[in-house]
Amino acid sequence: MSFPYSTLMVQGTTSDAGKSTVVAALCRLLKRRGVRVVPFKPQNMALNSAVTADGGEIGRAQALQAVAAGMAPHTDMNPILLKPSSDIGAQVIIHGQVRAEMNARDYHQYKTVAMQAVIESHQRLLEQYECVMVEGAGSPAEINLRDRDIANMGFAEKVDCPVVLVADIDRGGVFAHIVGTLACLSESERRRTIGFVINRFRGDIKLLEPGIDWLEQKTGKPVLAVLPYLHGLFLDAEDAVQPVQAARGAFRVVVPSLPRMSNHTDFDALRAHPDVDLHFVRQGEPIPQADLIILPGSKNTRGDLEWLRAQGWPERIQRHLRYGGKVIGVCGGFQMLGREVTDPLGMEGRAGASPALGLLDMTTEMRPEKRLKQVQGVCAFDSERAPVSGYEIHMGVSSGSALATPAFTIDGRPEGAMSADGQILGTYLHGLFDTPQAISALMRWAGLDSHNTVDTSALREASLDRIADATQPLLNALIALK
Repeated sequence: MSFPYSTLMVQGTTSDAGKSTVVAALCRLLKRRGVRVVPFKPQNMALNSAVTADGGEIGRAQALQAVAAGMAPHTDMNPILLKPSSDIGAQVIIHGQVRAEMNARDYHQYKTVAMQAVIESHQRLLEQYECVMVEGAGSPAEINLRDRDIANMGFAEKVDCPVVLVADIDRGGVFAHIVGTLACLSESERRRTIGFVINRFRGDIKLLEPGIDWLEQKTGKPVLAVLPYLHGLFLDAEDAVQPVQAARGAFRVVVPSLPRMSNHTDFDALRAHPDVDLHFVRQGEPIPQADLIILPGSKNTRGDLEWLRAQGWPERIQRHLRYGGKVIGVCGGFQMLGREVTDPLGMEGRAGASPALGLLDMTTEMRPEKRLKQVQGVCAFDSERAPVSGYEIHMGVSSGSALATPAFTIDGRPEGAMSADGQILGTYLHGLFDTPQAISALMRWAGLDSHNTVDTSALREASLDRIADATQPLLNALIALK
């Protein structure tokens, strides 16, 4: 069966309205029907990214949508990725590769160049697939960003595609969000908005119907679907992280919620583990007792080191180790475990050097070249040599005697480090908990004796099928509308 739209764009009235989920669901539904569909997001701003098979970097949501569509992620799916390194600056990644570090004002001027990259990627996808399913970014109602917009209506106007507007009823004010967003659009942008999706509804639909009738009369546009609130989904988040998870297991894992934390999806498997109680600790919160402390990735390692010190983490980690606790550092968190982090060219902020935590005998130097690679190997610390897979995505190069005792063997080479007393493990490997055998081996090393494990791929597939089933009414409405 064919789909009547060669390009369809899903925009939201707010961030986190459900754009990513709706696009993923439509990709899965069209795949089921035999339609060759591909996800696309012109511009993404996120610290959660994925490494593609062609050696580039894209937003995590587009990698998830690629899985939904039954294909490997590719850099054309997200041609522009912005990774914030400060409140006013970001790393600009075009077609999967770092192009520059820019402040917001410079990037705004650069958008004409970025738009060209967006159009090139979109055209290549149009030539290969029957449907390009596009996700917007944030909201199209950001008046201050409309000039040179490439993320929302600017793109839709450029390629002349229809737009579906998604609003989240769970946060309240859904009718105001929709009507207010339309009011901020130009006449041509309103015309290309073909209908609305009310997302995350729970309750009696009969109570919502008077509001739907009013909205359709007020705007002259249909509510295409009301999608339910689905609990217990296992889907990769683009940015937002739940700060604290209700305790379920007895084994407590604590992660500092760094200001520039990257790829917190590394810990999704731990969230899902029935024997693990995972806590993200935000600024100003007391640091709880833990069995395992994990220092996550960071887009600004030296800046986040300063934050750790200000929050009292070095002293708490030292105490944790004295009482036999275990520590893991991932990517930027691995760099923090060493003696020093240097950034002579100012790749992540101001140039200079910062003392690190001094827990491993190594130093790290930030360099312009970013390593982007999907990898697989085995856990060197595990007697059963459990398999592990994931990806590397970092700019630093580490050296020192600590690396003589690797944590993993990746693609035939030593990777990471283990302390002499076996309490500290460091690695550049993202996704290290995603392989069922690897998470079991890591939890055994950390002190959790459990027969339970987690298969993140199976959980993700089941969740994609759930959201697709729930989104079937929207697909039906889109086909009927055309």
